[in-house]
Amino acid sequence: MFKSMKIPRKLGLSFLAICASAAVVMIVFFLNITMISTTTDGNNLSQSIHARSIALETAILRQNSQLRGYLVTADKSYLKSYYEGRDEYDKTSVELENLLPRPRERDLLLQSRTETLAWRKNWGDRLIERVKAGQREAAEEEVRNAGKAVLVSAAVLPLRDIRDAEVALIEQNSARQEGAIATARVTLIVGAIGLIGIAITLAMLLSRSIARPVAELTRTMGELAAGRNDIAVPDAERRDELGDMARAVIVFRDAAIAKQAAEAETARSDAAQRMVVEAVSTHLSELADGNLTAEIEREFPGSYATVKTNFNAAITSLRTLIASVTEATATIHTGSNEIADASEDLARRTEANAASLEETSAAVAQMDERLKATATAATQTVDRANGAIETVSKGRDVAEGAVQAMNRVSESAKGIDSVIEGLDKIAFQTRVLAMNAAVEAGRAGEAGRGFAVVADLVSALAMRAEEQAGQAREQLTATQTDIVDAVTMVQKVDAALANISGDVGEVHALLGRIAEDNRAQSSTIGEVSTAIGTMDHATQQNAAMVEQTSAAARNLASEVTGLAEQAKRFNVGHVAKRMAAPAHGDRFAGPVRSLPPAAIPALVRPAASPDEWQPF
Repeated sequence: MFKSMKIPRKLGLSFLAICASAAVVMIVFFLNITMISTTTDGNNLSQSIHARSIALETAILRQNSQLRGYLVTADKSYLKSYYEGRDEYDKTSVELENLLPRPRERDLLLQSRTETLAWRKNWGDRLIERVKAGQREAAEEEVRNAGKAVLVSAAVLPLRDIRDAEVALIEQNSARQEGAIATARVTLIVGAIGLIGIAITLAMLLSRSIARPVAELTRTMGELAAGRNDIAVPDAERRDELGDMARAVIVFRDAAIAKQAAEAETARSDAAQRMVVEAVSTHLSELADGNLTAEIEREFPGSYATVKTNFNAAITSLRTLIASVTEATATIHTGSNEIADASEDLARRTEANAASLEETSAAVAQMDERLKATATAATQTVDRANGAIETVSKGRDVAEGAVQAMNRVSESAKGIDSVIEGLDKIAFQTRVLAMNAAVEAGRAGEAGRGFAVVADLVSALAMRAEEQAGQAREQLTATQTDIVDAVTMVQKVDAALANISGDVGEVHALLGRIAEDNRAQSSTIGEVSTAIGTMDHATQQNAAMVEQTSAAARNLASEVTGLAEQAKRFNVGHVAKRMAAPAHGDRFAGPVRSLPPAAIPALVRPAASPDEWQPF
């Protein structure tokens, strides 16, 4: 069936088979690239949602911790951080609501927002106002009595559900990415092998069905022109243009045989022979010069009329044959040029696709670098969190040392109180002794007046010592009270530091998971970059194969041109279709439209040498 087709139909079907195979490979490859791009966008959205949910949880915990710090210390710096956490929560909540694509996650976010606003109204903002109004101890007592009611777990748990859902989506998208990459890799390998096999098969079929028969027919015509009339003409049974040419050559051969028979017949009659020989020789001379319009007009006598009829029929058949050969060679030449030009267009498009793949590979490499930088930053943040945990631990140690020091001061104060009590007793006894001395001086009369003055002074001094001891005892009692309050405050600071340590530990764990997710995503992007590089290399090899197909079509056009040059030696008496070689740089109007120059980016890599495509 293939052998009986016309040559343009054979060439068209061959080109259509190559284009269809390449189109199937490109469509499948495009679908897989689209799948990879879609899943990558989904992962980016999930990661953004995951990060903002973590930021919301951090903002909630920050408000809770800063509220407790303000309740303990009444330091306004805690209020500044509390309001910053509140503003950050409100802003990030709006951003996250705009990003969430699923109603269930929006409901979870609204639940978290409702619980957060309720916590602010019932606890955060209300307790801050009470502390500002001077009711700090009452606010602290209310928090201690509230138990779990003051916690922010109800606002945090919906955010964790959102994070868990996004982590599951990231895992699903990663699995889809891996499947798309595997499918693209298999499609590329199978498509490349299929295109190579189709190209080799079509080249062998076209060479066997067109080029080889044309060469054999050309050799047969040369032998017939040399005078050999006993040759066998091949491919006369074919139904294409080559079969028409072979049957015309058979007519030419029969005409030559008829010529020989006519010459034998003229040998039996001298006069008729000379006349017939002269006429036939003259026309054959014109025929040898390539004039296929040299029909015999002169009347032949007797049986020689058949020679005239056969000669004229042979001339007519040969003229028709040469005209058909000329038209067929023009058609073959045009078809081969179209195949060559279309193959060159396909090669340029393949090179353009390779350039796009290379740019895609560079973009994926940049994504990989950014993900690695993000993982590095998360790791550094984890290190900073470790430092913060260590600092908080040291602060707790310092607070514990302060409590112990306060306890030692309290014990010392008790010793000082004992000393003051002893001094008070000494002062009392001294005053008693002074009174006794005054009594004795009164009994002595004038002799004891000076001693009485001294006794009065000692009594006054003892009373003053008692007063100073009483003031020292009151001051010491106030100091002991302050020490007890200070110990209580330091213990509260230690409890706040313990809460901060727990919150920083949770942040540390979250950042560790973020860094691990970024490293996994970076690994996936690296595999995608490797796959795209492999596709780029295979596309370049496909371009080289198409260029070789174009070279084969040019060689076929050259062979047909040689056949057409031989056919031009004959004058067929009318204007035949001439084979016009396309001017240099002309484009053919074939089934494939050329790309505009702006659609073909310059390739980054240098042009490959022929040795690099030797495997083809």
